[in-house]
Amino acid sequence: MGILNRLSSRILIGSLAGVTIAAIPIQKVKAEQKLLIPSVQNEKSDVASSYPLSVKMEQLVKDIQREMVSGLEQFEGPDGKKFELDSWKRKEGGYGVSAVLQDGKVFEKAGVNFSVISSPAPKPMLQHMRSRKPMNLDDNKKYNMFVAGVSMVMHPVNPHAPTFHANYRYFELREDGSEESVASWFGGGTDLTPSYLYPEDAMHFHKVIKEACDKHDESYYPKFKKWCDEYFFLTHRGEARGVGGIFFDDLDTDPKKTYHFVYDCAHALVHQYLPIIAKRKDMPYTKAEKEWQQLRRGRYVEFNLVIDRGTKFGLVTPGVRIESVLMSLPLTARWQYMHSPILGSKEDELLQVLRKPREWVK
Repeated sequence: MGILNRLSSRILIGSLAGVTIAAIPIQKVKAEQKLLIPSVQNEKSDVASSYPLSVKMEQLVKDIQREMVSGLEQFEGPDGKKFELDSWKRKEGGYGVSAVLQDGKVFEKAGVNFSVISSPAPKPMLQHMRSRKPMNLDDNKKYNMFVAGVSMVMHPVNPHAPTFHANYRYFELREDGSEESVASWFGGGTDLTPSYLYPEDAMHFHKVIKEACDKHDESYYPKFKKWCDEYFFLTHRGEARGVGGIFFDDLDTDPKKTYHFVYDCAHALVHQYLPIIAKRKDMPYTKAEKEWQQLRRGRYVEFNLVIDRGTKFGLVTPGVRIESVLMSLPLTARWQYMHSPILGSKEDELLQVLRKPREWVK
């Protein structure tokens, strides 16, 4: 049974109407092979619809999960591993679906989650938010929060295939008993983390997301690319997590316009990543290259547990599903005392870029 059918039969996450799959040939893939780029369209998430932003975003995160899961499963083959779908409900208010694939032929671990939370906003959380951004809230009033987000991380088996991360989210605060928003904002981004540097992959990845940004504001890409380089940086190591992408948070001006921007960025994800996997998944590799990948995975773990704001936010959210928060961690990783690659090696080439982020497109 295909992923789209399994999603609809096991849990209701949106109408299948409007699902289209385009066959797009990819360079450096055998001539008879085609890469299928799935596209899920839904009336409730369409930018032109009259639904409230909360409804649009709730539908969008479901659509993006379905797009990415169906796109990734094709690489495992018709008889390969499939995503396990874990539907959950939160007693404080909210629900979601975690889609996880482990020990696959192409992906060691891949996860695509969406969550929709609607519940009272804890005061410690409000205090944390106010420390990051000015908010005109009455300390004597109670507030409810609405959060809709989709997050994904893919850790391929092949060390020449990069790890990929993305998340897009919408946050809204309402006074208790009211449906009117008193504060709302968007956040998100996407970044690529290779173990071996292929400049053409980084250029493709950045080109696709720059085109999505430029449709809305040509200042977005350079601003959010710089933000990404600064955010995904391991200060204790003096190196970036990967070759970047875009990152933004607390975007609260013109919510409808910002939703259009997030919509296009989210639907660009399959175009950013799937062609790269198609090129790299079957490349030959050595035991030493696999060990280097595991060392880089160790850096990934360090960032997510020590620095990442999203992980910290998840861990302080009442009733949070720890498995979903920690889904981003790789299945395996390695730490080796005082490891240093040989100067001039392919491993050293990657480190030089990570220590000084590069501009990939103009």
